[in-house]
Order: sequence, then structure tokens, then C-alpha cells
Amino acid sequence: MRVTEAIEDKITAELQPVRLKIEDESASHQGHAGARPEGESHFRVVIVSAKFEGMKPLARQRLIYRLLADEMKTDIHALALTTLTPDEDR
Repeated sequence: MRVTEAIEDKITAELQPVRLKIEDESASHQGHAGARPEGESHFRVVIVSAKFEGMKPLARQRLIYRLLADEMKTDIHALALTTLTPDEDR
């Protein structure tokens, strides 16, 4: 679970989310390109944070990709993001 923990730690430290859900979907991608035998390569992440206020969706996603740049180079093959403000998460 080291990649999952890195995702959680980095997002929490930077965005102080009111809700953070990280799903490791790697098992459903076994045998596909980019899938790592040890898993933790495909993720679906929902982040609800007030830090997204005033940011367009693309800027939010770019922020997350910057936070996880090291993991994207080596461990994460696919990252599906839902980025919301608390008002949008109703």
C-alpha cells in the first residue's frame, strides 16, 4: 500500500481535504499495459477541498498531477480524478 499511502499523504498535506477517497482499481487491469504485477498502478481518487475554490477543473487536475509527479513517473499508470469544492459535493 505504499503508493496509496503516498497519494493520501501528499494530497492531505497540500489540500486538507474534507473528503478523500482512494480506490485501487489495479486488480481489474491485471494483464493490461501499464499494470504492475504487485498492483497499485490504477487509481480512482475523489478529493473534496476548499482549496479548489476559484479553480477551473483543469487547474485542479494539474495541481494533483504536480503533487503526484514522482509517483506518476514510476508507479501510477492511470489516475481518474474527481475534484470538488465542498459546495459542489452536495
